[in-house]
Amino acid sequence: MIISGAGSDEIFGGYLYFHKAPNKEEVHQETCQKIKALHLYDCLRANKSTSAWGVEARVPFLDKEFINVAMSIDPEWKMIRPDLGRIEKWVLRNAFDDEKNLYLPKHILYRQKEQFSDSWIDGLRDHANKQVKDATLMNASFIYPENTPTTKEACYYRTIFKKFFPKNAARLKVPGGPSVACSTAKAVEWDAAWAKNPYAALGVHAAAYKGTEDAKIENLMNGSPQTLQERIVEKTAIIA
Repeated sequence: MIISGAGSDEIFGGYLYFHKAPNKEEVHQETCQKIKALHLYDCLRANKSTSAWGVEARVPFLDKEFINVAMSIDPEWKMIRPDLGRIEKWVLRNAFDDEKNLYLPKHILYRQKEQFSDSWIDGLRDHANKQVKDATLMNASFIYPENTPTTKEACYYRTIFKKFFPKNAARLKVPGGPSVACSTAKAVEWDAAWAKNPYAALGVHAAAYKGTEDAKIENLMNGSPQTLQERIVEKTAIIA
């Protein structure tokens, strides 16, 4: 058995594109949609990849009671606010920031999110560009009328999928639509630049690191409700 952190980014708005969220209402709607779609993406992937090797994955962040507590939090506390020293999943990190009982070293507790694909995403894109011809992309709407891929990278993945799942029934069950850094289609509207550069959210990473030095970490708890910290720690302890 292994413990997976799946669900925490969806519940607490941990993806880098949440830096662009315009208000707390949008944050709440996006987190709700992401949670509802977990069975199509992260949870499905985790279940299949672990089960294939006889391993059981458990997802404590998706405990129903924990979700009820976390989703009852005012989404204002999930907003990424560099001006207040709040990074991704700040409310969750802050819940474990206890000077008397250190759960994690602070340089780890407040380490910025590392999206696992960031290190090799450009390599995949370059490889796909070499494999897919310009003519294939130009005729993609005829080759793939449903959820038509709009980039060579998407065409490349679609070709692989078709090889293993050639029937229409399989293709029609695959969700699609605009996305940036794991976002829903609605969140793409948060930044006009994403229409031209679907990787624009990656630029947030380097800039956000500037506010995470140890000298500034002590300011991260200012203004946070103690009851929030106690509730999240309590629920996490029960689940564990």
